[in-house]
This record gives sequence, C-alpha cells and structure tokens, in this order.
Amino acid sequence: MPNDILKVKGIGKSYGNKEILKNISFDVKDGEKVVIIGPSGAGKSTLLRCINLLLRPDKGSIWLDQLDVTSKDVNEDKVRQSIGMVFQELMLFNHLSAFENVNIALTKVLKISSDHAYTISMEQLKYVGLDKYANHYPSQLSVGQKQRVAIARTLAMKPRLILFDEPTSALDPELIGGILEIMKRLASEGTTMICVTHEMRFAQEIADRIIFMDEGLIVEEAPPSLLFQTPKMKRTEEFLSGWLNNLE
Repeated sequence: MPNDILKVKGIGKSYGNKEILKNISFDVKDGEKVVIIGPSGAGKSTLLRCINLLLRPDKGSIWLDQLDVTSKDVNEDKVRQSIGMVFQELMLFNHLSAFENVNIALTKVLKISSDHAYTISMEQLKYVGLDKYANHYPSQLSVGQKQRVAIARTLAMKPRLILFDEPTSALDPELIGGILEIMKRLASEGTTMICVTHEMRFAQEIADRIIFMDEGLIVEEAPPSLLFQTPKMKRTEEFLSGWLNNLE
C-alpha cells in the first residue's frame, strides 16, 4: 500500500471577513493523481497556494512526508523544492532563454554543477518537446510553448509532488491538447500530482480520485467513475449537469 506523501489537516484561510477555505482535509498517496474540480471562487487555487506555502493557512496543518511544512520554523524555499507548481499564469523570466529558465534554479538553488544542470535542463526540455527551442526567449515562443517551459522547469527540480493550477486556462483551444498530453504522460509514469482543472474529460481519464469543492468546502470526493456517474451530493450533481449540458 503506497504511503501518504501529503496530509492536509483542517486547513482554513480567510481574506478579511471572507472565509475562502473552510476546514479542508485530505491525503495524497505516493503516485496518486488527485484532480480538484468546482466552480470559480470555490477556493481551489487558494488551496494549492497554501500547500505550496505561497499563502500561509490561518489554521490547520500540512504535512509532506513526516514534515509539518506549516510550522513556523520550516524553510519555505526547501519545501518548494519538493512541491513543484505549474501556474495558470505564464511565470517565466522574459530576459532568460527557455534553457536558462529551466537551468537557473538547478544552479542557483540546488547548486548543481553546470554540466549536470545542462544535462537535466536539456532532458526536460526534450521531454516537453522544446529542446530545439532551448535558445529562444519567451517573446519568441507561443503561449503553449511557454507553458511547456514552465512544466520543464518544474520537472527539472524532481519534486515529490507537482501541483497544476489550471495550466491550460491561458491557452487557445488548439493548444490545450498538447499540454494535457504531457500531463497524461506524467500521470502514466506514476508522478504524484494534484491538478485543478475545468477539463472534465481529462479529469476522468487521469484521476485516481476527484475532489469537488464549492464555497471553500470539500463537498464530495470519489473515484471518477463514481463521482461522474453517481454523485452522492446534490451540489455535485448540479455542477456536473452543467458540464454535461454544454456537451450536448
């Protein structure tokens, strides 16, 4: 039985008087693919940012393996080396080439030798199909290619867990498939991931478990075959019926 990599215990987060996350708890096992779905404003992205410590939860705890990453004395930068994140925003350094965007954290953060870092960077650019574009700058790349560079940069750090926050939301429809194919390949290779997405067919295909969130709460979680076909909660059924209606 795979061990739990991540344990989220009673997480809460508020902005002013608005409660964004309300007592969120769930576990993620080694190699598991968890997809989080739900309407805009449900708290999905806030949850990922709390897991990655880009936001500090107001209450609760998050455990990565045996480490409480929400403890006050934790090294946040060290945690982020183990919890990679691919954002919906295309967060590349515009003054660096695709290669340099991938390479910089290897040499500056992990202190890997330049030769070894070069090998890793080129391997990951090849993985996402961009090794021939290594010397191109972001201004010379399409939006889809930029997102591929962002994925390569995350993979180069060899994280224990990868968080994907709507990685296709900034892409034109014809570019979405390429990013999803990379993510499907990662899933088939046993990569542990949590993915927030509105791509329901993709969620059905790769998820071991789907979490449906609404208004800062986990409403329901189940394997995709159960959640999509026989949801237990009325709110889940309402959300999914909207998606099914759009297919007709």
